[in-house]
Amino acid sequence: MRSKDRRVRALVTIVTSAAVTCAAVTCAGALAATLAGTATASAQTYPSRPITMIVPFPPGGATDAIARIINERLRAALGQPVIIENVGGAGGSIGVGRAVRAPADGYTLNLGQLGSHVMNGAAYDLPYDLVNDLEPVSLIAANPQVIVARSGMPANNLRELIAWLKANPDKASVATVGAGSPSHVSAVYFANTTSARLNLVPYRGGGPAMQDLVGNQVDLMIVQVAEAVAQAQAGRLKAFAVTSKTRLPGAPDIPTVDEAGMPGMYISFWHGLWMPRGVPKDVLAKVNAAVVETLADETVRKRLAGIHQEIPPREQQAPDALRNEAASLRPAS
Repeated sequence: MRSKDRRVRALVTIVTSAAVTCAAVTCAGALAATLAGTATASAQTYPSRPITMIVPFPPGGATDAIARIINERLRAALGQPVIIENVGGAGGSIGVGRAVRAPADGYTLNLGQLGSHVMNGAAYDLPYDLVNDLEPVSLIAANPQVIVARSGMPANNLRELIAWLKANPDKASVATVGAGSPSHVSAVYFANTTSARLNLVPYRGGGPAMQDLVGNQVDLMIVQVAEAVAQAQAGRLKAFAVTSKTRLPGAPDIPTVDEAGMPGMYISFWHGLWMPRGVPKDVLAKVNAAVVETLADETVRKRLAGIHQEIPPREQQAPDALRNEAASLRPAS
């Protein structure tokens, strides 16, 4: 079994390397020959009943928000209701496990992200294979993280925050979305880089963690901008830096990590859609086409932009683009 230190190093490599790519690969896997004759017929009648979208985090976080933004337009594109089911816990691995075990009939979708579908493979001994037990459908959106603190934090910028943390070792609490999550790994990276000693507090999801941060129950968090910027703009949090090379168009007052004093801490946090392994290829293609149609919708684009999400270009909305992006970040065994 891999040691804890090795896993953390692998996770830090993942989170600091994350960026959307679009190299071409050959799609792996095929249906058994006995099912080939029924695949086309299945797509002609699919979907004939409601579809479940498993979100592996509680309501209130960025993944849940993205699911609800794309849900109605996806419903229109597929002609059937898409029912969101939140299954939180263990950094998203419980919900992903439910999706893996679902029938490969096209009626289960799994919206996930960098943490649930890449980093968990390095953090946990999972009872399923993130590569071979799921079929990628499409990249959905991406956003950087932001370093935020409770409103009562004495520091007013990142340099002051680092100085305060060093002057108060082992006193600051940092909210994370469980072991191996991007928020956890970013916190470890931050602590190692600044030599700050922090107490990590795990939560079942970004929503509950944000509630406690806003309530001054924990001190800080490194989290997706989608989950924190609105709270910072309302004065309920202090935002110190975004983990990107450029400032956010929707929040230009928040400096970049380069400007704030943590140069090079670039983290891109993407979301994607998967289905259980073995789903008929024409059904997969139909869902992908519905996602492409959804992401082209102007209302959807505006709402995603409103939570600081960047939609990938059309060529990166193919299954292979998501497969390549996830594969490029997985650590070697």
